[in-house]
Amino acid sequence: MERQMADSAGKGRARGANLEYAIGLARALAGALIFAFPLVMTMEMWWIGFYIAPLRLFLFLLLGLGMLAGLAYYSGFEPSDGVLDAVLDGLVAFGVGFLCSLAVLWMLGLLDGEMGWRGAVGMVAIQAVPAGIGAVAARQQFGDASGEGKQDRAGYPAQLFLMAAGALFLAFNVAPTEEMILITFKMSPRQVLGLAAISILLLHLLVYTVGFAGQERFPEGAGFWSTFFTYTLVGYAIALLLSAYVLWTFGRTDGTAPELVVMMSVVLGFPAALGAAIARLVV
Repeated sequence: MERQMADSAGKGRARGANLEYAIGLARALAGALIFAFPLVMTMEMWWIGFYIAPLRLFLFLLLGLGMLAGLAYYSGFEPSDGVLDAVLDGLVAFGVGFLCSLAVLWMLGLLDGEMGWRGAVGMVAIQAVPAGIGAVAARQQFGDASGEGKQDRAGYPAQLFLMAAGALFLAFNVAPTEEMILITFKMSPRQVLGLAAISILLLHLLVYTVGFAGQERFPEGAGFWSTFFTYTLVGYAIALLLSAYVLWTFGRTDGTAPELVVMMSVVLGFPAALGAAIARLVV
């Protein structure tokens, strides 16, 4: 009798775990759809996926998988028990993003036999990373208000990682567009320097001053300047580096003078800095 009750309880727990995981996957799918839609319906993204060099695509997917695994560890669509579990959740998130992108691109008539398998795979794969970030962020955005399964593993390296994830996600929404190049050509060097200063100021204000729900607090015992140099400036440097990397991945820096590459990075660094500042709200 006791054995039957134990077996019944075990089956009940297994059904509950399966149901919870299914709900997590449903949230991941919703997050992938909502977060990826602006990019899935952007013409520049279609062409970038079509002509991107295989090495750049491979490196981007490798970085994307690492980002997804890290996000799954800190803020996944289901609680992660450890590093291996986070890596598996990251792979699941990428798979969800890949299938979601494939389905939407096919539904919109953007995948056809004329482009060949190479173009189709590139188009879907490059969309899968932002869709995967949406899948991972689903728990943060669509989880219940009680803070279901949330974990606090946010030391200094984790804070910087989350800033990088937020910067990459928001920068990714505008980096493929021609407007990035156009804006850079229209700005003077003095305006670019001013934009950099404004980006740094907004990053600091949004993270430590404005008071958004879930944002960071000043580290205990740290003064203004200590926080400014160790978090704000480092966060902005990360945003700039990721901006330059994304521009290189998308071929925006090919044949471009170094000073223009720096200016484009600062222009793209503006939304990237905002993404770094609100990372806790997004991911």
